[in-house]
Amino acid sequence: MAKYLLLKHYRGAPAPVNDVPMDQWSPEEISAHVQYMNDFAARLEKTGEFVDGQALAPEGTWVRYDGEGRPPVTDGPFAETKDLIAGWMVIDVDSYERAVELAGELSAAPGAGGKPIHEWLELRPFYGEPPTITE
Repeated sequence: MAKYLLLKHYRGAPAPVNDVPMDQWSPEEISAHVQYMNDFAARLEKTGEFVDGQALAPEGTWVRYDGEGRPPVTDGPFAETKDLIAGWMVIDVDSYERAVELAGELSAAPGAGGKPIHEWLELRPFYGEPPTITE
């Protein structure tokens, strides 16, 4: 089995087909979207392919170490992850093809008007082992 990260983006990916921002959806449309995600995860739990998943709030702060005895530095002139990543799901599947199949299915979550979003999801494999350094 191989683990993959499915990333849902607020923006920064190609535009989905149903490109209405979630803050413009009705409460019923949001509920239908969340229910689809929950049903998808529950089905993968039954097959043993679901590892974990979470929606992320748009708030967040970049933090980095700034030297001994100095307070951490926050924010900066970066593309803000909080503006890009809406949520994630980790799956553990038998093949890359299965990961692509599931990502395609998750892309069909309903959005505005109850129609599938056809959003782009970023599919990234986890390393099975830490990468080796060659000289």
